[in-house]
Amino acid sequence: MARLEVFYDVSSPWTYLAFHNLQPMAQALGEPIEWKPILVGGVFNAVNPSVYAMRENPVPAKANYMLKDLQDWARLAGLKIKFPPSVFPVNSVKAMRACIWAEAMSKQTALARACFELYWGEDKDISQEIVLAEACQRAGLDQAGLQQAVNDAEIKAELKANTDEVISRGGFGSPTIFVDGHDMYFGNDRLALIEAALKAG
Repeated sequence: MARLEVFYDVSSPWTYLAFHNLQPMAQALGEPIEWKPILVGGVFNAVNPSVYAMRENPVPAKANYMLKDLQDWARLAGLKIKFPPSVFPVNSVKAMRACIWAEAMSKQTALARACFELYWGEDKDISQEIVLAEACQRAGLDQAGLQQAVNDAEIKAELKANTDEVISRGGFGSPTIFVDGHDMYFGNDRLALIEAALKAG
């Protein structure tokens, strides 16, 4: 059995696609997934500031194609993705801390999916705790522990450690996926390569 790690941030629509598409593929192959929440903004600040330059000075033809490409992928996956949401980029720090908290209840993927759906499907600001509370409700989590979780020192440290880890291993964005610890892939459109690597390994 291969080791399959996914470093992710719910603020990325391409990560939403990979999150959705990777799970049935891994299940069919009998491969468990290690989900590792990160802050993609921290990754950009450290190793990929060109993202900000691109946002400030977009190439119109490329930007228009990216929107088309995103909708093509969303349609293929059967997902509803609105871009750009009214709040973009969103501050996802509380959402990603909440995903770490949810893992202890085996609800991380359920909460992440709810965050993806609320932000990318319904254009709701997941930086707001009232929206995160709604995500918890959808995921079957007790909302009472949410406020404490997003301010918990150990959870904060784990999120930072995950972000530092993906940077140290060569990552530059979300989703960053590793097969067997060293074989790195980036983005939803690399899933066919990941499947081939898992089958080969």
